[in-house]
Parts: sequence; structure tokens; C-alpha cells
Amino acid sequence: MTPTSRSAKTELLLRQTRIRFPRLEEAAVKITPIEKGGSDRKFYRVRCSPEQTIILVKYNLEREENRHYVEIAEFLAEHRIRAPRIYFHDPVEGLIWIEDLGKSDLWSYRGESWLVRRAFYESALDEIVKLHCLPEEAGCAIQKNLPAAFDAALYRWEQSYFFENCLGRHFGVGENRISEATALPALHEIAERLGNRPRVLVHRDFQSQNIIIRNAQAHLIDFQGMRSGLAEYDLASLLFDPYVTFSRAECEELLAAYEAKRNAALSPLSAQFRKIFHLCGIQRLMQALGAYGFLGLVKGNRTFLNHIPAAMTSLRSLVSEIDELGSLRAVLDGLS
Repeated sequence: MTPTSRSAKTELLLRQTRIRFPRLEEAAVKITPIEKGGSDRKFYRVRCSPEQTIILVKYNLEREENRHYVEIAEFLAEHRIRAPRIYFHDPVEGLIWIEDLGKSDLWSYRGESWLVRRAFYESALDEIVKLHCLPEEAGCAIQKNLPAAFDAALYRWEQSYFFENCLGRHFGVGENRISEATALPALHEIAERLGNRPRVLVHRDFQSQNIIIRNAQAHLIDFQGMRSGLAEYDLASLLFDPYVTFSRAECEELLAAYEAKRNAALSPLSAQFRKIFHLCGIQRLMQALGAYGFLGLVKGNRTFLNHIPAAMTSLRSLVSEIDELGSLRAVLDGLS
């Protein structure tokens, strides 16, 4: 996009903002693009006055899950789960004006002491427990407009996404070796086992850059992929987050904190919680690694490739604990 076309687009967005918010002083309204991960949506910070800002989201009308962002946000608000407030939605143009929660996500605190970080992570767990513990009838009201639930087929897709875009596209592993790894019975069994477990509503991308800290409290963002799945998958997204490093002790503290919060909500976890968490960690890391390869090499955003080493280290560790995945571990160990 040329500077001229960018300027014209920005001017159009400014005009649309002024139309929706006629009380704004025209000369004071300014708009600045926000770089936001690998999303196909475009984000802008609209400064309405020296003290007030809002976020403008321009989404792709062709992607179904983008259409339901507002409905999900309102659903979260109804159940007192912290998320941005919706100010105005133009579904024809694919524009949403939402509350600006600020720039301080969990990731931005990665260099702080564990004492500071733990409090913020516990706040994030407070919010996700509310989602995981919603009664079945609450979820039924929104299910029809959510993406496909996590079932065995979706878990198998995540595995294939990893083999194609990370092992094949990024590391150049040959087709024969990829075919052998893909066909491992243990991977099929993991997908079937996870796909057959009882589901709850999950965020789907519950990681440090999708949790904003405002007034010391966590708020969820980027929740348009919410669907039925396993609570352990959300926890794996948070605790095997390639953007942030946890010690084993820190990870254990947060797992224990989550268990305590579930018990306090009278929604105790099954005896298989840790094992399922482990398997969800493998799945989540495969999905993330597949995404890094795809976004970095197909979409051209090569910064995502920088996160592959950390994610691969975590995946190797989890895979090494399952004997039946020995041949996959051999493939991973052979990567440079």
C-alpha cells in the first residue's frame, strides 16, 4: 500500500469515526495504526482528546469468526468476564469501535519479578475460570455462532498444520519423514482422546499478548476464536507460551492456583487434569509452530520465525515424556 492510499484510508476511517461520534471535536481526532500480531484484522488507536482514546477495528468480512466478535464481547460482559466494551459496530463496513484498555499486556511484564507477574497471571486465571465454569445452558445461547468445536478432526488438523508449515516449510524435513511422523498411532490416539472429552467454552488463544492488564486486573482480548474445547488447552496456551519463559516451579504454582479456583467455583477438575494438560501442551505448541511457519514464510511476517526455537524446546520436552512418540522426538532432535 502506497503512502497516498494509506492516507486516503486513514482519512476515510476518520470520517466514519466522526459520523459515529458526532460530539467529537473534529480537529482533535487523530488515528494511528497499531501493529497487532498475525491477525487479518487492522487495528487503529483513535485519539479523541488529549485524555481519551478508543480502538477502531477493521475486520475481514469474508472470515466468518470476525463477524461474531461483538456478540462474543457482549456475551462476556453479560457474564462479568472482563473484556473491552463495544461502543459501535458497523457490520456492513466491518468496523468496530471498542474500549481502549491500554498497551500493557501480560507480555510487557515479562521482565518483572515473579511476585509482580504472578499477581497478574492469577488475575488472568480468575477471568478464564469464569468462562470455563459457565453452565451449559449459558453456552448454548451463543454456540450456534461460534467456530467449530475442538474435536478429533480439529486436533488432527493442528498436527498436520505443524508438519506442513513448521517441519516441512521451515525446517525442510522431507516428505517421507513427515509422512512417517504424521502416521504415528500415538498422535491419532491423542487427537481421539482429547476430542472425546467433555468440553467447556474456551478462549482458544489464551496467551500473554491477548491479556491486557488495566488497573492491575486482567482483561481478555482477541477472543473471536472462542469455541467449545478443553480448559486444559487454554492453560497450555498460557503456560507453554513461546513469548514468555516460566520456570517449572512457576508453572506449577499457576496450575495449582487454577485448580484451587476451580474448586472454589464448585467445578473441580478430573483426576486426569495434569495428563490432559500435558497432551494439550503438545497440541497447542504444534498449532503455534505451524502458525509461525505459515505467517513467517507464506504471509511474509518473518518476525514470527523468531519464536520457533522457544516453542520447539517446549515441544521436545513434552514429546520426550511419551514413549510412543519416540520417532517424533527423533525427528525433532535432528532439526538444526
